Amino acid sequence: MIVDPVMLLAFLPAGLALNIAPGPDMLFCMAQGLRGGPRCGWAASAGVTASGMLHVLVAGLGLGALVAAIPGAFDVIRWAGAAYLAYIAYKTFRTPLAGVNAPTLSPLKAARQGFFVNLTNPKFILFVLAFVPQFVNPAGNVLAQFMIFGAMMGVGGLIVNGLVGQFAGKLRTYLQGGTKTEKGLRYACGTLFGGLALRLAA
Repeated sequence: MIVDPVMLLAFLPAGLALNIAPGPDMLFCMAQGLRGGPRCGWAASAGVTASGMLHVLVAGLGLGALVAAIPGAFDVIRWAGAAYLAYIAYKTFRTPLAGVNAPTLSPLKAARQGFFVNLTNPKFILFVLAFVPQFVNPAGNVLAQFMIFGAMMGVGGLIVNGLVGQFAGKLRTYLQGGTKTEKGLRYACGTLFGGLALRLAA
């Protein structure tokens, strides 16, 4: 077998715990569900998962270790991600979540934003490099093992984050643009994105 069954059984609860633990990806999918509805919540989750698999592929090929050895490269990625999140925060503050003045957030755009937000998160690369190798047998096909474990994490994250986005999207249908509730949630989402930008920049 490509993956040792014992390692597979050890990885399952660890991966599940990581998927369930609230984090930036989950909060991002929740915010996108509020902005565009359940479909956008699932689309954002799919985008996050796709970029996560790209990180796993890069780490499996050994390029992640090379990037980690060049601090300047991480700085470029980090600042690009922070700037993108700051832009989303600005748009969120100015755009109603619901009502006649609320523009439609398409699932494609939500997926694209989810992809780039996670793609420019260097901490996710470091996490993959630190976590996944603990379950990889160096005597076997390292890339294949990385991809299998990454796919398990990706499927779990897709489901958990997608369900969070769907719940948030259902909540959106009860909002009316311009009300205190709508404004409060909008400012909360904008603050969330701004906080993620500051966290990434710091």
